[in-house]
Amino acid sequence: MSQHDQTLDDTTTSPGLGLYTMLARLRPLRSYGSKILLVAFVGTHVPLLALLAYFIISASLTVEATVRVLVVALAATLAGAVATMVALHHLLAPISLTSKGLRSYLDTKNLPSLPTRFTDEAGTLMADTSHTVGSLDRLVRYLESFDDLTGLPNRSLFTTRLAAILSERDDADMVALIVLDIDRFKAVNDGLGREAGDMLLRAVSQRLTTSLGDAAVLARTGADEFALADPTAGSLNAVIDRCDAMLALLDRPFTVDGRQIHVSASAGITVAPLDESAVDELLQHAETALYQAKGAGGGSYQLYSADMNARLQERLTIERDLRHALVRDELVVYYQPRVDPRLGTIVGVEALVRWQHPVRGLVSPAEFIPLAEENGLIIEIGEWVLRTACAQQRVWHNAGLTGVRVSVNLSCRQFRQDKLVEMVAVVMGDTGVQPDCLELEVTESLLMDDVARGTETLKRLRDLGITLALDDFGTGYSSLSYLRRLPIDTLKIDRSFVAGITLDAADAAIVDVIIALARTLHLSVTAEGVETRGQLDYLKTRGCDEIQGYFYSPAQPAAAITTLLSAGLPVDQVA
Repeated sequence: MSQHDQTLDDTTTSPGLGLYTMLARLRPLRSYGSKILLVAFVGTHVPLLALLAYFIISASLTVEATVRVLVVALAATLAGAVATMVALHHLLAPISLTSKGLRSYLDTKNLPSLPTRFTDEAGTLMADTSHTVGSLDRLVRYLESFDDLTGLPNRSLFTTRLAAILSERDDADMVALIVLDIDRFKAVNDGLGREAGDMLLRAVSQRLTTSLGDAAVLARTGADEFALADPTAGSLNAVIDRCDAMLALLDRPFTVDGRQIHVSASAGITVAPLDESAVDELLQHAETALYQAKGAGGGSYQLYSADMNARLQERLTIERDLRHALVRDELVVYYQPRVDPRLGTIVGVEALVRWQHPVRGLVSPAEFIPLAEENGLIIEIGEWVLRTACAQQRVWHNAGLTGVRVSVNLSCRQFRQDKLVEMVAVVMGDTGVQPDCLELEVTESLLMDDVARGTETLKRLRDLGITLALDDFGTGYSSLSYLRRLPIDTLKIDRSFVAGITLDAADAAIVDVIIALARTLHLSVTAEGVETRGQLDYLKTRGCDEIQGYFYSPAQPAAAITTLLSAGLPVDQVA
């Protein structure tokens, strides 16, 4: 059965469509008028012709008379059929016009022009169709131009109105474009639910709307992003004052579903004619400035500048290239030795990822790790680094270079993964690395978001038999109240303290306290960033367990570390 026939079968379930469905199966009767004409012809002419035939047979006319009667009768029926067709064609015009009008609206979005003065069924059909399509069109145009949550213009309508404002302004007039974004709005959605987030957005739009002048245009241009075009700015200082006032307005608490919510906002500003770009570029420039404001911590504004845009474009280029770095085998792992200062032997290495860019050369992690953290690539990169480091440890072990522990950093996003422990276990199983030869490093700030959950994750990692280190200790939220509960094995003294231990009594005192604290908690201590003999001697006399820094070796490729492991450290560097 064809799709057409299946559709016809489906329509027979609708009451009153039986005859229509049957006639629709007759493919020559494609138009609605031809169906009506057939019914009219059968209903009037067939009985007439049957009566005529009966009369001819009963009257026993001659052949000649019979032919004349038939010719006249056929001519009359044909004339009647033509007249009926013409009349039905005109009588069916309301239905035809309605159908064409609807089709035209669907194809071109032009409203159908249908008469509304008639009161019979056909007239009512035309009037109702015209009214319904008009209402639908107004609704569609509203949905296309306005945000259904806040009722504000959407991005499309905003750019249209901004273009109109710019085209109508005099050369001396200043038009301000401010783009605002709610800081950490995702946390509100995740913590309180989507409905609370929507209520907050409506409250934000209402509060901003009450602060506008008559000529200003406010729009919702993104999930939690709003844009303001103000043709009455007057001066750059006035624009900044307006932006400050809007940020202060949003800094006041909101009451959402009976609860008080405190949020802040960031803003990006650009001003015409100081920025002579087209409408879309103006909006993009304001968003570039917004991006910089959020990157600075939020709760503030930034003015757009060409230099800012150049930096953003550079950042976007790096981010784009980074997405292909793993696939193209551009990432490499370097290893920095960790040395026992009493014996002068390498007891471990820290795995540090590097990016060998085909054009830029060796890219510093400081340039691409924050980007990877933001866009989520750090998850994939982190797993690759862990797997590569574990595999390299097994290579050293199989070559007879035993007892070398490899240490790998966990990023914030990695640590918050639900399947982190499972992933680590799989990598260990795949590579064959022994648990006592693997150490994972976490930072204090990483744990502070959720100490209970972080502690539980560390316990599960430690259950795998691996060693855990608290990196950059002393730079975050150091507190005995949580430190004594963490299942860690090592404290790593941050390089910022190590750098000043021979120059600054305060730094030396901090290092002494960290080492003493570690001893009290039965933890080992590793000092990072050791570069001079004086620093090494100080840390050795204080009982520091491991030394990491340029004094012994910078981070190097695996092959160079293999040489160091095989030959031992240079004699003049053995303490």
